Amino acid sequence: MAVTEIEKTNRLLLIGSFAVALPVLAAQLPEERADAMYHLYDGGGVTVSGPSILVRKQFGESFSASANYYVDAISSASIDVVTTASPYTENRTEISASVDYLYGNSQMNLGYTNSEESDYSADTIHFSIGQDLFGDLTNVTLGYSRGSDEVRRNGDSGFSDEVTRNSFSLALNQVVTANTLFALSWETIADEGFLNNPYRSVRYLDASSATGYSFESEVYPRTRTSNALSARLRYHLPYRAALSGEYRYFSDTWGITAHNTELDTELGYTHPLGDNWTFDLSYRYYTQNGADFYSDLFPRVQSQNYLARDKELSSFSSHSVGFGMSYKLLRESWKMVDSASLNLAYNYLYFNYRDFRDISQSEAVGEEPLYELSANVMRLYLSVYY
Repeated sequence: MAVTEIEKTNRLLLIGSFAVALPVLAAQLPEERADAMYHLYDGGGVTVSGPSILVRKQFGESFSASANYYVDAISSASIDVVTTASPYTENRTEISASVDYLYGNSQMNLGYTNSEESDYSADTIHFSIGQDLFGDLTNVTLGYSRGSDEVRRNGDSGFSDEVTRNSFSLALNQVVTANTLFALSWETIADEGFLNNPYRSVRYLDASSATGYSFESEVYPRTRTSNALSARLRYHLPYRAALSGEYRYFSDTWGITAHNTELDTELGYTHPLGDNWTFDLSYRYYTQNGADFYSDLFPRVQSQNYLARDKELSSFSSHSVGFGMSYKLLRESWKMVDSASLNLAYNYLYFNYRDFRDISQSEAVGEEPLYELSANVMRLYLSVYY
């Protein structure tokens, strides 16, 4: 099924394991490297785990290619599942490949990603072009991606629908001082098609039901446009450590958050210890208001055109505290390997839902306790540079 916002958070943390805090400004091909990672997400009745393999290779001075294989083994008995359906297990497999081309101060990237699971298929193609300006102190990058997804429903061979996604992005990366880097990015995404979960239901008041409520299927708009603006600053301290911070502003046509705004802030600190060890600390705070058509309990059946009880469209806030460490296994070249490192990263996530109630608890209708969940995310990976 489609990836939830919690799963997106998990994926962003995992992707961050293979990324640097800010991109290198001068146009250059990615480093030749291979990464092998095991990831684990456990929280809210959902467990997601699996391996990921990433390989990057240069061809001459102008071309570089990369390939990534990623697997999620998902076991879910989340609050959504246990209250309206049966727990399930499934696998999601993702493969991606990309090519970088360097021409003078310009760099182009073309990539493709395919994701497959039992009831959802996704294909995405991405293209970007970046240009260095003002003596390589400034980099501007334009990006475009198009996704074509197929939504299915297990146990219902007659159900199939489509989703198309078009994304446009613009990023500015700037060297401010010898120790300070600044990045500003904007992205707009236009989604069209079947955008809700084919299994999820909403509840409404029903005096004829023993529980006081009944369920009906969710109904979402078939279009959604969202915009996100983020700013990131990284400052390198004199003793090889670094501080970083990020702010993100989000709005969409579904009315997510008050005044169509979303706040996403993150602080990070990187500190080396000796020649081999590097440690990272981070804190992230996120808050949003609910979609216009969201409700935990609707007053009656078919009370409005669009209906949602997805907790990721409700009002909630989350906190994430992260810790990471990296150890250099090789400080000098050995045969075909230039260097290698072993890395461990951990995040503790806490979600506090402000208008989504835990109906697994026996309380009066509409007075059930508000739902909360915590989760642990771990990534262990080996990086080899050659």
